[in-house]
Parts: sequence; C-alpha cells; structure tokens
Amino acid sequence: MKRKGLWITLGVILLIIIIIVASVVSGYNGLVSAEEQVNTQKSNIQTQLQRRANLVPNLVATVKGYATHEEEIFTAVADARAKLAGATASGDVSEMDAANTELSTALSRLLVVVENYPDLKANQNFINLQDELAGTENRITVARKDYNEAAQTFNRKVRSFPGNIWAALFGFESVDYFEASDSAQQTPTVSFE
Repeated sequence: MKRKGLWITLGVILLIIIIIVASVVSGYNGLVSAEEQVNTQKSNIQTQLQRRANLVPNLVATVKGYATHEEEIFTAVADARAKLAGATASGDVSEMDAANTELSTALSRLLVVVENYPDLKANQNFINLQDELAGTENRITVARKDYNEAAQTFNRKVRSFPGNIWAALFGFESVDYFEASDSAQQTPTVSFE
C-alpha cells in the first residue's frame, strides 16, 4: 500500500515537473519566434531603405544634367544618403529613422528644384526614377508598419505574464518602434522667394 502511494506521489511530482518544463520551453520558444519576426521585419526596412538609397544617385545624376548650379542640394542629398547607409548598416531603429527623415527632407528640396526645369520633368528617365522612388516609399511604409506590428507582438509577450518571467530569465528586452521623428510631425514651410 505504501508503495502504491509512493508511486502516485512520484507520478504527480513528475507530472508537475513536465508541465513546468513544457511551460518554460513554450515560453522561451514563443519569445524567440517573436524576436525573429521583429528581426525579419527590421531587415525588410533595411532592404527598402537601401533600395531607396541606391535609387538616389541615379535621380541626382539625372537632375544634375539639367540643374548644374544646384550643388548645395546635391551635397545635402549625398550626405543624407551616406548617413542612411551607415544607419542601415548599424541596424539601430532610431538612427535609421533619423537618417531616413534627413534623406526625405533633402529629396523634397531636390524635387522642389525640379519644378524649375520643365524639360527635366518631361524626361522619361527622370519620370521612371521618380516612379521607382514613389514605389519604394510605399514599400518602406509597409515595411515600417509590419515591423511595428511585430514589435508590438514581441513587446506584449515580454511585458505580459508569464512571458515577463521568461523574458527576464532569458534576457529578452522590449524593442523600439519605428516612429516618425519630431521634425516629421511639423508642417514644412514653403517659400517662393
């Protein structure tokens, strides 16, 4: 009789251990899966930002053929593109966001210059590059949205119970969202002087 009670007690203890181990493994694997989704989406943003950066020299070269005296704008675009390339390589979300905003501002200035050159606006190469750039901007928007959704899912797992226990135990931390910079929140001023 005592043996039967001992076996039942050992069976219950073993069952509890199995449940705890399964819970830890499941929690850990869920966090790893969510973190990998965040990394994949961040990589997609980096890919689209790199695509955009690769289109910029062709656009600048086309505009340079028509607007040779706009060197300040060409320099600003080149500098912003270099910063974006560095930020994309680092993978830091806030750096990528700031560099992306700077390049957007420089490209906006470049496109304002284009308005002064009707022949350029009619150039088929310029039109194709502008269409590709617009398509890339849309892809960046989608990639940012997908990243933020993956970041939200991951952060929810890291912060909610019992995921917060496994996150603390295994060193998982919340990730930053890809947000618009403060300068993007302000309406730009246009001056026709």
